Amino acid sequence: MDTSFQEIIKNIKSAISKTQLEIMIGANKKLVNLYYNIGKILEENISWGNKFIDHVAMELKMSFPNLQGFSIRNLKYMKVFYNEYKDNEEFVQPVAQLPWKHNITLMQKVKDKKVRKWYMEKCLEDTWSDSVLAYQIDTNLYYRQEKAVKHNNFELTLKKNSDLANYMMKDPYAFDLLELTKNYQEKELENKMLDKIKNVLLELGNGFSFVGNQYKVTIDNQDFYIDLLFYHIKLKCYIAVELKVVEFKPEFARKMGFYLTALDEEVKDKLDNPSIGIILCKNKSSKIVDYSLKYINKPVGVSEYKILEQISKEFKNNLPTEDEINWHLSIE
Repeated sequence: MDTSFQEIIKNIKSAISKTQLEIMIGANKKLVNLYYNIGKILEENISWGNKFIDHVAMELKMSFPNLQGFSIRNLKYMKVFYNEYKDNEEFVQPVAQLPWKHNITLMQKVKDKKVRKWYMEKCLEDTWSDSVLAYQIDTNLYYRQEKAVKHNNFELTLKKNSDLANYMMKDPYAFDLLELTKNYQEKELENKMLDKIKNVLLELGNGFSFVGNQYKVTIDNQDFYIDLLFYHIKLKCYIAVELKVVEFKPEFARKMGFYLTALDEEVKDKLDNPSIGIILCKNKSSKIVDYSLKYINKPVGVSEYKILEQISKEFKNNLPTEDEINWHLSIE
C-alpha cells in the first residue's frame, strides 16, 4: 500500500479518535453537572419529607422510561454530591472530568478532602478504572507513596529527575501474591511476581515496562543476574529490582551499585539516563538503610514489601480484573 495513503488513513483515524475522546469528555462533564444541579434541587426541597426522593425517582422513571441513572439510590448520591462540593471551588474541575462512578467511590471511601483530591489527580494522570481506583484506596496508596518516609539517595546521585524518581517510590509496596508458601524463598517470590506481572506493574506505577527476569549481564566472562529489570518510560532509564526475603543488609546496597554500573556501562543507550536500583526487603532499619546509601554513588532506593495475605470480601471485589489491568497498561 502506498505510504502516502497510509499516512492519510492514519491522520483520519487520529482525528476520529481525538473527536471521540472530546465528545466523551464533554458528555461526562455535562452529565456530572446535571447530577450536581439535580442534587441542588433535591437539597433545597428537603422539607417535602423522607419520601420526597422516592416520589421524584418514580416520576422520572415514568417520564423517561428508557433512561438509567435516576434510581432512588443514585438520586441520594446526587444530593450528597451537591453538599460535598457546593462550597469547594477547587473541586469543580476534577469532579467534572471524572466519571460518575469514580466520584461515588471517592465520596464513599475517602473522607479527607485533601487526600480525596490527591486520588482525583492520580485518576486523571494515570487514567484509572473505577476498580483500580478502589484498589489503590483500599491499599492506602496515598500514605504509601505521598506520605511514606522514602529511603533513597536520589537527590545526591541524580543530576535530574530526582523528584520524579522519588515520587515513583512507595513504602511499603503491596503485592497480591496469595499463593506463596509459608516460608517462601526469593526464587518463589520472583516466580509469583512473574505469574502476576501485570498486577506487579500496576503496583509499581505508571511508566514501568517489564524487560525481563534474571537479566544476565556478562563482565569479563563472568555472568551476573538481576532479579527483575524494567525500563521507565518517563524517567528514560533502566530500573533494576532486587528481591530480598530478609531484613535489609548494607551489602545489598553495594551489590546493587555494581549492577547499576554494569547496566550503565554495558546495556544502557547514550540517550538513556543513569539506571536506578530498587531493593525490596521484608523489613528494614531506617538508620542502617540511610547509612548504607549515603556513600553509594549510584541511585538506589530501599522499600519494604507486604503480601496481601488476608483480604476482606469487599476488598476482593475491588481488585481490578485482568481486562482492566490490560487496559490500564495498554494506554501508557
